[in-house]
Amino acid sequence: MLDDVIKQTVLHHLKGSNALLVAFSGGVDSTVLLHVLVMLKKQLLPNLQIRAIYIHHGLSQNADNWANHCVQQCQTWQVPIIIEKVKLDDMNKNIEEQAREARYQAIHHHLKSYEMLCTAQHLDDQCETFLLALKRGSGPAGLSAMPIENGQHLRPLLSISRKQIETYANQNQLTWIEDESNQDDHYDRNFLRLNVLPIINQRWPHFPQMVARSAELCQQQEALINELLLSEYQQVITVQGQLRLKPLFDYSEYKRNAILRMWLRQQQVIMPSQKQLTLIWQTVAQAKDDANPQFILHNKQIRRYQNQLYLLPLYQNIEQHVLKWDLSSSLVLPDHIGELHANNKHNLNCRLPRADEDVTVRFHAQGQLKIVNRQGSRAIKKLWQEHHIPPWMRTRIPLVYYNEQIICAVGVFITEQGKGSQIHFSLT
Repeated sequence: MLDDVIKQTVLHHLKGSNALLVAFSGGVDSTVLLHVLVMLKKQLLPNLQIRAIYIHHGLSQNADNWANHCVQQCQTWQVPIIIEKVKLDDMNKNIEEQAREARYQAIHHHLKSYEMLCTAQHLDDQCETFLLALKRGSGPAGLSAMPIENGQHLRPLLSISRKQIETYANQNQLTWIEDESNQDDHYDRNFLRLNVLPIINQRWPHFPQMVARSAELCQQQEALINELLLSEYQQVITVQGQLRLKPLFDYSEYKRNAILRMWLRQQQVIMPSQKQLTLIWQTVAQAKDDANPQFILHNKQIRRYQNQLYLLPLYQNIEQHVLKWDLSSSLVLPDHIGELHANNKHNLNCRLPRADEDVTVRFHAQGQLKIVNRQGSRAIKKLWQEHHIPPWMRTRIPLVYYNEQIICAVGVFITEQGKGSQIHFSLT
């Protein structure tokens, strides 16, 4: 029976996982996945912990009704559910990609360290993913499409077809929602699903299975390449995750690109195109020694400092921020920098402000400074260089001012004007 085939397939892929967070959209695919897991819990896996999460993109006028449907369904099946609203920043950009990134970011915010994320991608989705990668001119990494398991992410229905899923849903009298956007062939995936694959499947009924086989072979090839390169990769990666550039200049272009892809994949970045990879090397790695190069890749930036490549978030410009501080409690700094603390018990190395001095925290300084235990004065740029502070961090290190006088760069240096033994500033 089909029920048994799907249940046994999901059971096989769980491999003993006993805590799951299921991405539940209310559509037929995720409804079947959640139903199968609920049935497995009742019949075979009483200790299985299941939670669901619905991501509310707000793209459809029906989104609130869909969320309510998911809540009611989960109440019926006694599954706790999280409703998480996300907002897309730029409606002029690729909506599909933006929605996907926002969805997974929100999901991973709720995913616990001991849970597996379960999503309902199936055989036909795998076929579409492969063809979209082919359209983009992807190599074996892109053509690998979606693995069944990747870290904490599990796709237990990946070998099950859409037709099997719909049959299961009807046989078990399940109810689900239909997203009207699935009929809009303006989106590339829908174009394939609605206009291309029905014709191909009519001619070659087993086409999705053959595509899945090709994707699996590409996965195997990528795994072999990674295995062969692993020892050299470990030699060029730092403990903090930066990539040492010097050895890469001696590699062939193919080997260097493979190392770069390994580095980006390890940090869970969407793979760049061949053109982007070339630009990263030319504009960042090969930039002049005195340059401060930057390459934007999706929602990350790639920078170079002291012959190493850094992968960083996109930081806000906070250079002009001026924050008043009374020192009586911690100060929350902008753009997730952390909290600033004033301590009067340990490691005391600054003086307290006088009654006529206001305390502010800033992120920009210029000119010459006299530093404690240093002869003469030094330009602020030279001080950053001496302490090996990368250029992008020089406007993110909190600077404590008394009136208009800089007292210290927290964790880096103390000026002569701040010298004392009454207080200590720290960042957490």
